[in-house]
Amino acid sequence: MMTTSNRNRVLAAVLAAIMPFTGSAAFAATKTATFDVTMRVVADCTIAATGIDFGQSGVITAAISGQSNINVTCTNTTPYNVGLDAGTGVGSSGTSRFLNGSGANTDTVKVNLYRAPGSGLWGNTQGTDTLAGTGNGNAQSLTVYGEIPVQKSPTPDSYKSTITATIYF
Repeated sequence: MMTTSNRNRVLAAVLAAIMPFTGSAAFAATKTATFDVTMRVVADCTIAATGIDFGQSGVITAAISGQSNINVTCTNTTPYNVGLDAGTGVGSSGTSRFLNGSGANTDTVKVNLYRAPGSGLWGNTQGTDTLAGTGNGNAQSLTVYGEIPVQKSPTPDSYKSTITATIYF
């Protein structure tokens, strides 16, 4: 007759012998499935701009130059045009722009914005006075060349206009 202790040893030996087979037998067959991971990229652009500060001047006897940057990022191969509106200065229209004084001061300061040094004025009419380019997926920096031309000096004050840059794509 087998003692309880011997029975437990035999049972443990039998379990140890068959456990490796039962474990791998449960995973002997496999099935697989595939699935797609997709994304659609559409033509898109972003735009950001920095301001132009012409500093300070008294009598405007010589042209004053300044620059600004417009950063555009467009999807690769996306054609675009960047336009600048006339701004918020009273009397501004098309590419003729003015800076206004503050408060009751009705004086203005003429300002010109160019697409390149010595080129035509930068406006907002696509194909005429905008700046064209093609996106490459990275940020592209466009320079706005500004000039305060010689003119009658206005009343001492701070002068300002807000220009809106628009990207068409």
